[in-house]
Amino acid sequence: MQLPDFFDAMHALDVPFPETVATSHAVRLESGLVVFFHFHQDFSLPPHAHGPQWGTLVAGEVAMTIDGQTRRHGPGTRYDIPAGVEHAVAVKAGTIAFDVFAEADRYPLKAR
Repeated sequence: MQLPDFFDAMHALDVPFPETVATSHAVRLESGLVVFFHFHQDFSLPPHAHGPQWGTLVAGEVAMTIDGQTRRHGPGTRYDIPAGVEHAVAVKAGTIAFDVFAEADRYPLKAR
């Protein structure tokens, strides 16, 4: 799935993985950070925790472990991660996720 060209005008994030793994398109607001992630390779994030996060899958598949319970998510499914709850993610190549973080500074924006 290809995102519309105007997404390219949005900032990318400075995340702990290269753009060969995933690209990002982000909008930062005072109240949070809205991000579209497009994963190009299978990828796993180890257990971690941060402020509240909500998301939905546009395409692909994710196995998400939240507070010790693992669920598979496909297109159209939503997830809600409360603040401070440990979670881990295994993402399949081709996945596009729409994530909203309550922490506006969760990830720094890359300079254009």
